[in-house]
Amino acid sequence: MKMNTKSAVKTISPLGFPWKTADPFLFTVHHDDTYPAGNKALGPDAPLEGRSIGNDFEGKDGWRMYHGEVVPGFPQHPHRGFETVTWVRQGLIDHSDSLGATARFGNGDVQWLTAGKGISHSEMFPLIHSDKPNPAELFQIWLNLPKKSKLADPYFSMQWDHQIPKVVSRDNHGRETVVALAAGQLGEVKALPAPPDSWGADPAHDLAIWTIKMAPQAQWTLPKAKKGSNRNLYFFKGDSLQLDGETVKAKHAIELQADAEVVLVNGDSEAELLLLQGQPIAEPVAQYGPFVMNTQREIEEAFADYRKTLFGGWPWKQDDPVHPRSETRFAKHADGRVERPKV
Repeated sequence: MKMNTKSAVKTISPLGFPWKTADPFLFTVHHDDTYPAGNKALGPDAPLEGRSIGNDFEGKDGWRMYHGEVVPGFPQHPHRGFETVTWVRQGLIDHSDSLGATARFGNGDVQWLTAGKGISHSEMFPLIHSDKPNPAELFQIWLNLPKKSKLADPYFSMQWDHQIPKVVSRDNHGRETVVALAAGQLGEVKALPAPPDSWGADPAHDLAIWTIKMAPQAQWTLPKAKKGSNRNLYFFKGDSLQLDGETVKAKHAIELQADAEVVLVNGDSEAELLLLQGQPIAEPVAQYGPFVMNTQREIEEAFADYRKTLFGGWPWKQDDPVHPRSETRFAKHADGRVERPKV
């Protein structure tokens, strides 16, 4: 739906699966699953009959196995030419990759993975609670790489929840809006640095990845961004919002004019939004499944390279490894360095 030319709201459209994005982003998936208690294998302690195991996306009983057969998630699969930004709001992900790195993260953490010239990884959702449900909610955001960086060395970094800046604002009635920054800057508050080869590593590219949580009836002003940036809000939880005078219901995407501030006035329920923003890379995009390059020939080369090298092989005993139930959040990098959140 196109809006009037005087509004900073350019278009409003229903959210699909995945969410449509604009350059420099490729797409975003919002996973939101109400998993039951876990069994001994950290899979769901529930019957799996009636599901298309190995390709279960239907949402039966409020949850999905995705490509997992025992534990929900995504067993080993390759990527080249872009980045994944995975923001886990609830639940956990067990990561393992072809470089020998591994991790367990979640409950607010962000993993930023530069696939670059090629990496294989698995992303499994272990159901660690055997005595209660295991809700899981996360965003996976695919961020493109420019041509000069598409064959960069793979790299991943962690942003633990306690490290992610949160900006708290209150309107004239004391109603709160909380903005969490995985990328970009809000006022004087800056997110942690993006990986070195990321489009977001250069502040001139105006990259922003934020979540915005608004109390009922809260009012907050989204400041203007750089002219020429693509800016989209994804209103994924709540009832209704007014943006620059336009009323928007939940489960809608809002394309905004980047270089205009926008007043958000929430309705009667708590609202949550994801903001994605950035200057476009403005290069040709050739995509086939897990590979994103500039030309079709480069896609063919990606497949040939993967068949030849498996992007470093697979050092794990199975395609869908998970850590023991007792393991806490951590990251072990390819160089052997281990980090854990401080809280």
